[in-house]
Amino acid sequence: MTEKTHDADVAFIKALAELLRDNDLTELEVKREYGKDDQLDVRVSRRQEVVQAPTYNYAAPAAPASAAAAPAAAPAPAAAAAPAASEDPADHPGAVTSPMVGTVYLQPEPTAPAFVKVGDKVSEGDTLLIVEAMKTMNHIPAPKSGTVKRILVEDKAAVEYGSPLMIIE
Repeated sequence: MTEKTHDADVAFIKALAELLRDNDLTELEVKREYGKDDQLDVRVSRRQEVVQAPTYNYAAPAAPASAAAAPAAAPAPAAAAAPAASEDPADHPGAVTSPMVGTVYLQPEPTAPAFVKVGDKVSEGDTLLIVEAMKTMNHIPAPKSGTVKRILVEDKAAVEYGSPLMIIE
């Protein structure tokens, strides 16, 4: 690779970093092909601080009836927190996740009906929705046959790579 190409690649990566910052994105991935066996694969991402919302145990005020009962009640919140953590839609075995950063469209055009709705049966390969990325409409197919149990995004919502879109069982 020549020094001129190297300088152009560095400028390109800096421009991607600015694009990431200016548009409040968390990740960009680009592949540039210069010719046969000569390409540049770039993935620019930034860390986001994850702020966890406080969890409330509404049954807790009734539990400390006596000082002796308090130690016995301590394991209960931990047990209650475990199911809440497993309820993350992204962890569901039927979760369909976004393959890219973009904007979700639930129907092919504004006046058309949605591709699918909760309760619809879909076959593997059926279009579930569209994710627009860089002015390209990407049809997202069903990864398996089943029934749409939940739609986790709203029309025209922004999604990140890996965001759960819907649940198919």
